[in-house]
Amino acid sequence: MANEKITPSDQDPNVVKPGDGGIPNELPHHTKLIDKHAILEKNATLLLVASFLVVTIGGIVEIAPLFWLENTVEEVEGVRPYSPLELAGRDIYIREGCYVCHSQMIRPMRDEVERYGHYSLAAESMYDHPFQWGSKRTGPDLARVGGRYSDEWHVDHFIDPQSVVPESVMPKYDYLLRAPITAEFIDEVMATHRFVGVPYTDEMIEVAQADFNVQVDPFGDYDGLLERYPGAQVRNFDGQPELTEMDALIAYLQMLGTTVDFSTFVADASR
Repeated sequence: MANEKITPSDQDPNVVKPGDGGIPNELPHHTKLIDKHAILEKNATLLLVASFLVVTIGGIVEIAPLFWLENTVEEVEGVRPYSPLELAGRDIYIREGCYVCHSQMIRPMRDEVERYGHYSLAAESMYDHPFQWGSKRTGPDLARVGGRYSDEWHVDHFIDPQSVVPESVMPKYDYLLRAPITAEFIDEVMATHRFVGVPYTDEMIEVAQADFNVQVDPFGDYDGLLERYPGAQVRNFDGQPELTEMDALIAYLQMLGTTVDFSTFVADASR
């Protein structure tokens, strides 16, 4: 290599020389197909058609295999649909815009797992319509908030957030304690959720109003409720004699992240 002779540019037949009609010292353009991109760049219509074809082919490659899969979400033992009271609480959570400041998605990163608990599973959101993953954390993630605080703590927190978390910027929701709630339309709400895939049975919908009311009555006959919704918590959540929106919202929060036993959970290696 040290003795290799380098041909001067003025003697190289592949280099454009002055007077040849091109740019001096420029190598000639290749005529391969990949080098003809200028045709697309100069023709907007052709570029649009080519882009559409590329996106279409890519979309088919990604979407078509899903038609041959029975389920794209790994089934996890313990995950169940919301009970009627929890479902009503979830609707209040959405109505009040809680998802704007709180996420429900723990990412598989060390700092998040150490703070919040096991990373979120897709199956835990399979009955959420719409899902509540969120995209901002003005407040902490709530995916594992169930059982972390007492009902009394939640009541105090909703009435006056700064009384329990001084640095909180959360507004007061004390009116939830004074807002009565009924089960008048809960069966219709559950029927709507069944329409989009939540496996509520005819029996669940038929006894929805009874299940709604008995979940806050620890002295009632709630065996059927626990059979239909294993692990559902039964008690007077807000401590008030009447059933309020506070009851429903706390019932919803107290079940978040509690349906899966992560001490025995093993991820499916095939997914």
